[in-house]
Amino acid sequence: MSIASELRGAVDRAEIQAWFQPQVDVGTGRIAAVEALSRWQHPTRGLISPLVFIPEAEDTGAIHEIGALMLREGCRHAARWRDQGFRLDVSVNVSAVQLAKPGVFAQLHDLLDSFALPEGTLTIEITESQLIADLSDVANRLARLKSFGLGISLDDFGTGYSSLNQLQDLPITELKIDRSLIQEQFVGGALIELAVALLQERGVRVVAEGVETEEQLERVRDMRCDRAQGYLFGRPMPVNDVDTLLSRALT
Repeated sequence: MSIASELRGAVDRAEIQAWFQPQVDVGTGRIAAVEALSRWQHPTRGLISPLVFIPEAEDTGAIHEIGALMLREGCRHAARWRDQGFRLDVSVNVSAVQLAKPGVFAQLHDLLDSFALPEGTLTIEITESQLIADLSDVANRLARLKSFGLGISLDDFGTGYSSLNQLQDLPITELKIDRSLIQEQFVGGALIELAVALLQERGVRVVAEGVETEEQLERVRDMRCDRAQGYLFGRPMPVNDVDTLLSRALT
């Protein structure tokens, strides 16, 4: 059977799972947030990468089921961690396909209300390429979601799509710098530092992705990023492993 056909019903069969990757505060080293990432635990194929099944899900419409699950799991665990004394923010990727569906507004509003999450606890992430496809329409939708108390994150910044002028006009609360700019020495570092400074003046949080070494972390500090995410701090992991990681941070 094809991936597309086997994907039908995968959510109902509890094969799609939410894993989480930690983000740390660059200044303190404390775990400040986690990003929810979908994983497909197939009964015979094993763990299937989202790079394989998410495009299929977007083509077939299964992304709406998967997206709803991820948002619900993100909210549920955010509320649970807060009840346990951990003030963790949670970010969840939302595709352009999901964002184009009118029902997403009611869905997110109901989730925030049901789990009584404080403003800014849940952040939705969209990619640069999604945004530029229809800038004005997406910006209006994001502004509406922001009015609910959601954080809005622009992922993959630096991959060549958006300009500083466009960024300043967007209702974002967070910018994620693409791993390629963190992991390689590149021309244009001064421009990234300028973007970081300008956005932080507006109250936009800046997260560096793909931090895998102490040298890269030092680069992130030099760029004055607020948070960092990458294998140096932890790979995407099942929720039980996040619980263990948080418990160890208290000892």
